Amino acid sequence: MSRFDRLLAAAFLAGGLGFQVQAQEADGPGPNLVIEIAGKANGTVVIDLLPDVAPKHVEQITALAAEGAYDNVVFHRVIDGFMAQTGDVSNGKAGGDLSAAGTGGSALPDLPAEFSDIPFARGVIGMARAQNPDSANSQFFIMFAPGDFLNGQYTVVGRVISGMEVVDAIERGEPPATPDVMTKVTVQP
Repeated sequence: MSRFDRLLAAAFLAGGLGFQVQAQEADGPGPNLVIEIAGKANGTVVIDLLPDVAPKHVEQITALAAEGAYDNVVFHRVIDGFMAQTGDVSNGKAGGDLSAAGTGGSALPDLPAEFSDIPFARGVIGMARAQNPDSANSQFFIMFAPGDFLNGQYTVVGRVISGMEVVDAIERGEPPATPDVMTKVTVQP
């Protein structure tokens, strides 16, 4: 059993006893995506991006974050026990009409798939896409729990290294009645 699997098992068992254990993951070479979240969930989530695994996807995410495109974008699809999805920079801005949230992307081109052998474990970030594997653009999702059925089907772009308790508190729903918002998204080297 790997160190990560042991931490997941310990967190699962501890959660079953009525309290939360939050292990901080080691930070890789980065860059890091820092997301400030407000709503039912309040706090900061830090994602270690993986440019060695998905260079084109990480480049696009960091470019969108640098221009402020992700600021004030809602979590529009949040499925308990599965994942929280966000990143629709064209239709998902808080305070606007959210009826089309989840159907758009950015003005940048869609990306060719960069599939890897990294499994979709708790805290892994994947790129959302349409049926075409080469249709990822700006939307991404954060896994609440393992999703082995996604392995090799979606591009992995990073993993949460701190703030998973904030992710766990995001309002559920498709769409949530009162969606949580990424108020500020920045990139740190």
